[in-house]
Amino acid sequence: MTTINPNKGNLLIAEPAIMGDASFNRSIVLIADHSEDGTIGFILNKPLSYTIDELVPEIETTFKVYNGGPVEQDNLYFIHKVPELIPDSIEISFGIFWGGDFKKVVELITNGAIKETDIRFFLGYSGWDALQLEDELRANSWVVAENIYKNNIIAKDHKSFWKEKMLEFGGEYSIWSNAPENPNYN
Repeated sequence: MTTINPNKGNLLIAEPAIMGDASFNRSIVLIADHSEDGTIGFILNKPLSYTIDELVPEIETTFKVYNGGPVEQDNLYFIHKVPELIPDSIEISFGIFWGGDFKKVVELITNGAIKETDIRFFLGYSGWDALQLEDELRANSWVVAENIYKNNIIAKDHKSFWKEKMLEFGGEYSIWSNAPENPNYN
């Protein structure tokens, strides 16, 4: 399988060999920033048991909140695809934006102007120091893939996402797609 270099907007797909890592087992991470200083991303397929209204009482809706990664898990982050509605957003790529005016987000959700398919909330983020991700790539912990979903990735179903990617990769990855998440359940 050919892998590409990590860049903003690419996906990091956890290799099956990363199974022992509780944070990243079967994870798909959207790279939000990548530079010589390090990498930041958000895990797209690990929903938490929280909904946004439980964390932000002013928001009266039950949008899912995801585990963005093991760093700063007491902070709320978000990505979205409606920069025309949310000032101060930073484009990641492919029409996916990170952050912006949170007071405006609260107002827009309250007024029904933003749907759950437009925005995704995370507690924490995934972070790698300079060259740390490259070391993990050399150790075959991750596969870097292009984000073929563009900004529709925000609405992507988290339940089967990792398995779908394993099947797309084919070969030995297809075998891993059906392995139990916890090998002790085999």
